[in-house]
Amino acid sequence: MIGDLFDSPWKILIVAVVLIVLFGSKKLPDAARSLGKSMRILKTEVQDLHHDEKAETEKPAPAITAQPTQQHVDQLQQQIQDLQAKTSAAEAAKVSGAPITETQHTQAG
Repeated sequence: MIGDLFDSPWKILIVAVVLIVLFGSKKLPDAARSLGKSMRILKTEVQDLHHDEKAETEKPAPAITAQPTQQHVDQLQQQIQDLQAKTSAAEAAKVSGAPITETQHTQAG
C-alpha cells in the first residue's frame, strides 16, 4: 500500500507540497536536520552495540588454577584438625555429662 504511494514522481511531488503547506518552509529544513542527527546517533549506537557484543564473545574465560597453593592446603588441614579436636572434646563431654565450656573449645583448637 505504501509502496504504491511513491511509484510515480507526481505522487511524491504532491506529498512534498502537502508537507510544505502543513509545516511551512521554515520548519522543514530544521525537521530534516534533526531527523538526520537522530539517524546518525542511532547508527553509531547500533554499531557500538555490535562492537560490544563482539568484544564480549572474544573475551577469554578467566583462568582457574587447577592446583591449590600450599598455603591453602595448610589452612584446610588446620581446619580439619580443629574440627576433629572439637568433635573429640564434645564426645568427651557427653561421656562425662559435663557441658562444654568456652575454655574447652579454645583449648581444643
